[in-house]
Amino acid sequence: MAFSTMSHLECTIQYTFFVAFTSVEYFLLTVMSYDRYMAVCRPLHYHMVLNKRFCRLASFIIWLSGFIFSIPISVTTSQNVYCSSNVINHFFCDIAVLLELSSTNTASTQNIILFEGALFLTTCFLPTVVSYVFIINTVSKIKSLSGKHKAFSTCASHLITVILFYSVIFTLYMMPRASLTQNQRKLISVLFSIVIPMLNPLVYSLRNKDVMRAFRMVKRHSTLF
Repeated sequence: MAFSTMSHLECTIQYTFFVAFTSVEYFLLTVMSYDRYMAVCRPLHYHMVLNKRFCRLASFIIWLSGFIFSIPISVTTSQNVYCSSNVINHFFCDIAVLLELSSTNTASTQNIILFEGALFLTTCFLPTVVSYVFIINTVSKIKSLSGKHKAFSTCASHLITVILFYSVIFTLYMMPRASLTQNQRKLISVLFSIVIPMLNPLVYSLRNKDVMRAFRMVKRHSTLF
């Protein structure tokens, strides 16, 4: 079996960016849920509230917050000592794997992870759920089927991404580690870090008329041959 080596600094940089980008995804999905709420529940106020200034400010705060959230975990994890083994049975420097290998007390890092997890739960997950509760309530009051279909179609791509993202996060970091084997965790990590980001452009473009027209053309040409 071939092994790849990397320095402690390189590993630190890798999981710092991993935590930062994951945090950015949390905030981004939350803001997008608010975007969907405004589009469905308050369409007349949509362009007034979600203007260019709001989008620029939200983007700045999201990226800044993502990297700020990664600093405490990165600092405490970088201070760990690995005496017994420095071999990571993973395809990247995952925080959970590093904590298992550490020879020092990891209580401070685990407490930070729990604190930030609770913070993400209250500031990201709950607002997303509340947004969709209002959306479902609004859509249920629409009498025509075409109106309901149009309203739900505006949320479908975002909802699919939210379900995939939170399902994988819950499976990897919230469930007891004994519930999954290491190979299963690596497989889910591939899904989270590679497959889902690759699917996002496809999922979000399904509402694009040009993309759908291209899909229909490809399908029509494939049936001809």
